[in-house]
Amino acid sequence: MAVDAAALPTWALTAGVFVLAGAVKGLLGLGLPTVSMALLALWMPQAEAAALLVLPSLVTNLWQAGPWREALALLRRTAGLQIGLAAGTLGGLAVWGPPAGRIGGLLLGLALIAYAGWGLAGRARTLTPRQARRAGPIVGMLTGLLTALTGVFVMPVVPYLQSLGLDQPALMRALGLSFSTCTLALGIGLGGSSGMVGADVGWASVAMLAPAWLGMALGQRLQARMPVPLFRRCFFAALAVLGGWMVLRA
Repeated sequence: MAVDAAALPTWALTAGVFVLAGAVKGLLGLGLPTVSMALLALWMPQAEAAALLVLPSLVTNLWQAGPWREALALLRRTAGLQIGLAAGTLGGLAVWGPPAGRIGGLLLGLALIAYAGWGLAGRARTLTPRQARRAGPIVGMLTGLLTALTGVFVMPVVPYLQSLGLDQPALMRALGLSFSTCTLALGIGLGGSSGMVGADVGWASVAMLAPAWLGMALGQRLQARMPVPLFRRCFFAALAVLGGWMVLRA
């Protein structure tokens, strides 16, 4: 993606995608990879889109995970999950290569729709600490494998984190922490095994930091004024919309 006059419309459109995706993430705590992948793949290869979102996703996730005193406590509590996320993502990329297939996107979209329907119906479940420890590595591995297939890290880590009984700020930190792990593993896997994170894509990813950060700041300001019941409905409705979009693309 060279910076020249002919490429300026593409750069502007790409920056707009990251402002929108960042706003969704700032409001709901997730959605930047999903929105970015869904829209960027309209004019660029899926693997290039995944490489482009690595830095914006990582920086916004680290921001969301703070303050770090609370984040470190969550890291200890979800250590098994984080290990599974990294292992699943790196292992999936080693086996399948960079995200390119439609089947993974279709399965992920259907899972998002089903989970959103379950959440909107009010059927939430809280795991005991023992159940959470046992399920964490498995959930992480499955999420990592789907990340390798689609470049999107949402299921089943989101319902797992919600089942821990965290309050809204802690849930946002836990999502940011887990998504940071997936993003780091995705970036390492793309750069090391496929060579997709070259100089051009790397500098483009740096350039998209500002639009993503701006969008997230706008979304967080709106989230701070949102009542918890409304936040919950918006959260699950957004998952349903994102899932439907992925199914239609697949």
